[in-house]
Amino acid sequence: MTHTLQIHPVTITDLPALQAVSRETFAATFGAANTPEDLANYLDRAYATPKLTRELNNPHSQFFFIQQDADVCGYLKVNVDDAQSEEMGPENLEVERIYVRVAYQKMGLGKQLIQLAEQLAHDAGKTRMWLGVWEHNDNARGFYAKQGFHQVGQHTFSIGGSDQTDYLLAKDL
Repeated sequence: MTHTLQIHPVTITDLPALQAVSRETFAATFGAANTPEDLANYLDRAYATPKLTRELNNPHSQFFFIQQDADVCGYLKVNVDDAQSEEMGPENLEVERIYVRVAYQKMGLGKQLIQLAEQLAHDAGKTRMWLGVWEHNDNARGFYAKQGFHQVGQHTFSIGGSDQTDYLLAKDL
């Protein structure tokens, strides 16, 4: 059986699916490094319906699903201008979230999402893309290095009582 892979914009009607894949992929990536209570509190806050609704309605943010047939395999969130989570300037596009479900990792889907982000940046006249990656996420750091990203700084990312270091990576376009 041939499977069809598609990338398409996420709309407000996709909110339940976005919440589900967001919670699943974040927990799979960061669950072991946090207490169950801290993780649950973060997931409830970060992916609450009102918060995701605001993000989906922000004209400076875009979400995309990557799907195989009807299955959501992962998603991408990009920000420009004042929607960026750090003040990086108007020439930048931020890849705020890029997650692929565990069952679909190592299949090139993350690369397709990064390529989409790069195309969106070009189309918007941006000259650089940037993102944050957890210092202990060696797989993601290696992936981003292969895509041409390099470290330009770091910031603190808090989950409950745990402060974690994210490396800020950038790629000139």
